[in-house]
Amino acid sequence: MKKILSSLFVFAAALLGAVPAFAMEEAAAGGAEKGTIAMAIAVTIAVAAFGGAIGQGFAVNGAMQGIARNPGASGKIMTNMIIGLAMIESLVIYGLVIAFMLLGKMG
Repeated sequence: MKKILSSLFVFAAALLGAVPAFAMEEAAAGGAEKGTIAMAIAVTIAVAAFGGAIGQGFAVNGAMQGIARNPGASGKIMTNMIIGLAMIESLVIYGLVIAFMLLGKMG
């Protein structure tokens, strides 16, 4: 059952990830409907924000557990955690940039 659910989740994520590509293709062809582009913007922002929040939660959880087990290593753990959070946040910003590109195609 767990394998089926994970396969469905991957399939749904692939479909949601394809929405912005389809909207850009329609916009390039000149026949883009505003509803399709608006949906692509909403999906892009939602997936980016959700994925970033989950990733940051896992990163902070792991760092706090590591510090709780070994308080002496808190400096190294905190530095690596902050660098990792910056990388995760950059991916969310890429989603925002894609949303702005799609918004430019809407007008």
